[in-house]
Amino acid sequence: MTDTERRFVPCAIIPVYRHAHLLEHFLPRIRAFGLPCIVVDDGNEKEQADILKRLCAETRSERLRLAVNAGKGAAVLQGMRHALALGYSHGIQVDADGQHNIDDIPRLLEWAGREPDAVITGVPQYDDSIPRHRLYSRYITHFWVWVETLSMEIRDSMCGFRAYPLGATLAMADRVSLGRRMDFDTEVLVRLSWRGVPIRSMPTRVIYPDNGVSNFDLWRDNIAISWMHTRLCLGMLLRLPRLLWRRWISKR
Repeated sequence: MTDTERRFVPCAIIPVYRHAHLLEHFLPRIRAFGLPCIVVDDGNEKEQADILKRLCAETRSERLRLAVNAGKGAAVLQGMRHALALGYSHGIQVDADGQHNIDDIPRLLEWAGREPDAVITGVPQYDDSIPRHRLYSRYITHFWVWVETLSMEIRDSMCGFRAYPLGATLAMADRVSLGRRMDFDTEVLVRLSWRGVPIRSMPTRVIYPDNGVSNFDLWRDNIAISWMHTRLCLGMLLRLPRLLWRRWISKR
């Protein structure tokens, strides 16, 4: 076994809240790729929890039950810690809302296996199902992420289809307080970028299913995201000399 093969032992991490009915359609497809799965039951009520319990038993997936709803970010981090304890090196995050193209998982694994020290993050390729306001509002976050990192390395920070090196990600998460809900996906990428972890962008098809359920809370999550960008901008200013030095070195 090569050093790269020893360093790349992936599993899927799927945070689930109110999306058990959608997961039913694609969890067996993920398992068909031979990829172990950790399904994080993020405090679902009994009906949804029972579906997840049955699905995990049928697909021989690991089920991690959180007693109360902790938020997407907290669920992903719990899943990562559980995965690392089980001996996995990489977490393949797949959201349970049915938006991701499951057929792109082998390509995501290929990219991550080729560059195991990097985060591989999806860059959505949308069809006409995306609401226009969601498409255009993403560019507000894109702009601030480019400011916060002083680069355009992160082409999209909001797509929850990605591969994480667990060691590097949890080492960072243990040192800072990350967003626990919808602010997680963006903040974790910015902070990993600050620490010098390479971020690679992989195009992937994203759809908005007709029977989708959104867990985005208009007021709570927008306030959390605004506060996140405020913190990250301040953090960028504190790291400004180091970030400028890194950019200068990369262009030499």
